Amino acid sequence: MEDLKDVIAKNLVELRTNAKLTQLQLAEMLNYSDKAVSKWERGEAIPDIRVLTKIAEIYGVTLDDIVSGENLAAPVPPKKRVNGKHIFITTLAAVLVWFIATGIFMIFYFIDPTEKYSYLVFVVAPLPTSIVLLVFSALWGNRLTNAISSSLIVWSCALIFHIFVETFTPEFIKIYFIYIIAAVLEILVILWFTYRWYVSKHGALLKNFHRKRGE
Repeated sequence: MEDLKDVIAKNLVELRTNAKLTQLQLAEMLNYSDKAVSKWERGEAIPDIRVLTKIAEIYGVTLDDIVSGENLAAPVPPKKRVNGKHIFITTLAAVLVWFIATGIFMIFYFIDPTEKYSYLVFVVAPLPTSIVLLVFSALWGNRLTNAISSSLIVWSCALIFHIFVETFTPEFIKIYFIYIIAAVLEILVILWFTYRWYVSKHGALLKNFHRKRGE
């Protein structure tokens, strides 16, 4: 018979994986560290009854499901609550990008050779801002925020290319092609995240179906 720690550890890993949560996301829901979650999932420690009850509520299962050795049904993925701290940190990071951009603009503005081009700093700024948003979205967001951040990167690159070409090579008249390329990339972004959504939604159902057939 499997040890209770091993049973609970195996079930916690399965539940979290099915719910598409990271150890850090679960830890924040429980107000614990991700190191504690890692120890539970490795079978090095067992959460107390209060924490196990909270975990069961998050995953929509019973306490018996977690402590038993039987196969778990695929749980309903928990809704991720909006975390004010995460929004504040993400906003602060985005504002910091523009603060740095303003500083660089001021430096270029007061140098004669670069004064006329100093405004380009603010043309470039949306790209690092989009990258920052994508990084924090990957940590704390969801597929929708990831898709939006990815789209912002695509269109920021198109805008930068357009303005730089018009500024330094105005004779190039076919710049509109960059937006055709951006549109194609945008379609690929939409298709990719749609595919990820489809797999996450139907993959769990197929996995549960095959599990039941094997019982």
